[in-house]
Amino acid sequence: MKQIAQAPSRLPDVAVQPQLGGALDWVGMEGIDVPIRVDAGNGATHQVAARVDAFVNLVRTDRRGIHMSRLYLLIAEHLAATPLSPFTLDRLLRAFLQSHHELADRARIRLHFDQLVLRKALRSDHYGWRTYPVTIDASLGREHFEVTLSTDITYSSTCPASAALARQLIQERFAQDFAVDATLQHADVLAWLGSDQGIVATPHAQRSVAHVAARLADGAPLDVIGLIDRVETALGTPVQTAVKREDEQAFALANGGNLMFCEDAARRIQRALQDDPRLARFELRVEHQESLHAHDAVAFASGGPVHQG
Repeated sequence: MKQIAQAPSRLPDVAVQPQLGGALDWVGMEGIDVPIRVDAGNGATHQVAARVDAFVNLVRTDRRGIHMSRLYLLIAEHLAATPLSPFTLDRLLRAFLQSHHELADRARIRLHFDQLVLRKALRSDHYGWRTYPVTIDASLGREHFEVTLSTDITYSSTCPASAALARQLIQERFAQDFAVDATLQHADVLAWLGSDQGIVATPHAQRSVAHVAARLADGAPLDVIGLIDRVETALGTPVQTAVKREDEQAFALANGGNLMFCEDAARRIQRALQDDPRLARFELRVEHQESLHAHDAVAFASGGPVHQG
């Protein structure tokens, strides 16, 4: 009878085969789909879909590669059921290094997800959802753990120069419609202000975006919504969700009271974050997507309690 060859009892692992080469800064995977639990802003958490990038370095120059499946399984184990926090990320990165103790001494993970926040209308009793793209970048090396939180915040910006030019044109139109020596009646002026002649020119406004990256201080919580709220409060004109006419009027009032160039917006955010003890350092970029020009106006700033100037 023909003998049937027995299958090998152990599967081959070519990654551990000796192969001389240089040390590698990072090796891993990008774009892993994982459900995570994040702060909902009301004391509870909700589940969102995240894309995860996971890495360790490769210090052994006589080893061909790392064990990527170990990283993948650890991500599923640590992130799927436990709410996202610096503690969760620290523990996961230590597990990365433990699983590669003979190969690596640094670990890194990046998470990309949309933070959902329920926002109330400015005046009416309506609510709507806003999403903010968030990236969490955490690294661990030689016992030093670091977390950086990045997000984009969209707001409206009305140009101060354009507003001043519009006011001048309105003044000139008023001078044309009302003689210098005319006796002005309150009702006539009030009616004129409510007519097309009373708003002969309007300032230009544009949708704008603040890109903020903040490195957390040691022991600080992962407060995504808190960071977003501080930036939006500093700017005064975040974009809205549900909008009735009274809300649109309130938004117009907010824009009129918050005229800003991109430099003004950058400085407002800088002041709001500068002395926050929960942040070790921050960097920001504001982008005013011009309605007057075909190009954008941008400004950069940085700071933090440990970074003055």
